[in-house]
Amino acid sequence: MHQDKKRVVVGLSGGVDSSVAAYLLKEQGYEVIGLFMKNWHDETVTISNECPWVEDSTDAMLVAQKLGIPFQAIDLSEEYRVRIVDYMFSEYKEGRTPNPDILCNREIKFDIFLKAAMKLKADFVATGHYCQKEVLEINGKNTYRLLAGADRNKDQSYFLCQLNQDQLSKALFPIGHLQKAEVREIARELDLVTADKKDSQGLCFIGKVRLPEFLQQQLKPVKGKIIAIPASSPIYENKGIPAGFAPEDIDQEVLEESCMAYTYRESDGEIVGEHNGAHYFTVGQRKGLNVGGTGKPLFVIATDTRENIIYTGLGEEHPGLLRNGLFVKSAEIHWIRPDKRLEVGETAQYQARIRYRQPLSNATLLMKAEGLYVLFEKAQRGIAAGQFVAWYEDDEAIGSGTIS
Repeated sequence: MHQDKKRVVVGLSGGVDSSVAAYLLKEQGYEVIGLFMKNWHDETVTISNECPWVEDSTDAMLVAQKLGIPFQAIDLSEEYRVRIVDYMFSEYKEGRTPNPDILCNREIKFDIFLKAAMKLKADFVATGHYCQKEVLEINGKNTYRLLAGADRNKDQSYFLCQLNQDQLSKALFPIGHLQKAEVREIARELDLVTADKKDSQGLCFIGKVRLPEFLQQQLKPVKGKIIAIPASSPIYENKGIPAGFAPEDIDQEVLEESCMAYTYRESDGEIVGEHNGAHYFTVGQRKGLNVGGTGKPLFVIATDTRENIIYTGLGEEHPGLLRNGLFVKSAEIHWIRPDKRLEVGETAQYQARIRYRQPLSNATLLMKAEGLYVLFEKAQRGIAAGQFVAWYEDDEAIGSGTIS
């Protein structure tokens, strides 16, 4: 009996990864459609015609022509503005550090884009992400595993850590088993226009954008104090989880102190300079402070957007940069693998990361009624509210959450 070809809509971004993804799917016998997402209109904040969407869209179209697949562009800039850009502004305004790339995957590529693909009667959507997917059968039904990409330098599973089972069931990652060099090699052999194109940096939507300038469109500059907190401050005394304690035996107060951000007052340190707006800065940042004569570099250890104060610490070993744990509110916890969900009172050992490309670190997850405490074996630098923590078992991303 003749089997109908499965239809896949590939998000062609105009980069090499999605180009090769489309080619591989075609080779595998899928019916492939290329779709370019236009997510941004405002040309005023991109930097000197580097990587504007016009060029990307043209490259995507040329790749589709070369591969002989149908091609369409779809304008998602309105949804993008509401779901990603407005979210970024509100997060920065509150002094949190958003991750637009993770949100872009959850809200745009695997939601609005996915729905557009389903209207085209697609069976799957595919992207050029460096990650892999596997299917397990649990109790007679399919459970999808999100696995790291084979190229450890390029693994992008962290960016997909907010996807759910439904989204994963429809996703294909055709290049996840390849190394970046192999992907480029395939593109060169096919003579694709994107073969030697640089990897795009910066936000997932605006190309090369200057974040402070972008933020300044909505968040107006307001001068404020930069305060340096001494490393010897009593704030840091006895903070931390006693070694050798079983997680369930840790006193609630100790747990909260270890997992919540430090709170500072102006009187805790001295004024060392002036800034243009606390909402432009994030925890762990050292560029852009413009305070000279300190010897060691100054790092942002906290921002207070209400009082418009930036708190800083001297040197990368400053105790204000390091924390043993973090907390995720119940409503912000996401299990990629719902069957591994922790119940209140349960603990589990995983490995976790709080930013892309950070090596995984051993962590104990402790579930309480109010949320999830993640306790690291080694103190972590620059834990910032609003970022995502993702936890893994070997190569598999199990769950994630927004840091409080």
